[in-house]
Amino acid sequence: MRPLASLERFFERLFEGQSARLFHTKLQPIQLQRRVERAMESGRVRDGDRTIVPHRFAVHLNVADLAALHEAHPTLAADLADAALEFARSHHYRLADRPTVALVADIAIEAGDAAVAAGGESEHADDAALVAPAGDAPAGQQTAVFVVPTVDAPRARLREVRPDGSSRTFSVDGRPLTIGRAPDNGLVLFDGRVSRHHARLYGRRGALLLADLGSTNGSWVNDRRVEEMALGEGDQIRVGDTILVVESFVDA
Repeated sequence: MRPLASLERFFERLFEGQSARLFHTKLQPIQLQRRVERAMESGRVRDGDRTIVPHRFAVHLNVADLAALHEAHPTLAADLADAALEFARSHHYRLADRPTVALVADIAIEAGDAAVAAGGESEHADDAALVAPAGDAPAGQQTAVFVVPTVDAPRARLREVRPDGSSRTFSVDGRPLTIGRAPDNGLVLFDGRVSRHHARLYGRRGALLLADLGSTNGSWVNDRRVEEMALGEGDQIRVGDTILVVESFVDA
């Protein structure tokens, strides 16, 4: 591990872990996403003009935390793998295969903490979902592995209505599209009330979904705050003072 990554990990454990134990805050999916991203960054290697990064990740969690996360976010592993693919693409990293994420119940991990291990070789090329039998996992660990599914969503045309009243239309095809102020987003919004990484549009099981990424001011659909929601024609998404209108769905 590089010295900077080690330092980040020290402060991450110091503040996130202690705050979770002292103030009983819940471990959030966005925290796990950021740790997977840091594990990808830590494992990157240069190969000529390419940057190659790991595509297999094991997220080790306290047993109780894993149970609570699974109950609240049953598609968490798939969502983390989805976000890892999006992160790699946004940074122009090369992957040997589509990312997979394993959620591992580990008795050695304290409540409110998590440890991420990264690897490069794919063991699950064809499985959409695999739950390893308890007897096949190391003592104290049980693993669920999910592979990012093939995009299955309609193409859609959206209209962005900016705070100043100007607008433009753009199309999405179900591939993950992050929305926010940071320049590494797929849709960059110049809106001070929008978080750096505010929300994500993505396709799953034939639908287009919007997921909030732990934004400060929330993501709203038809004036209702949402964490995740399938979108329909005519729906109005509000992030900050920007409106995104789902104008129509288009045949592939």
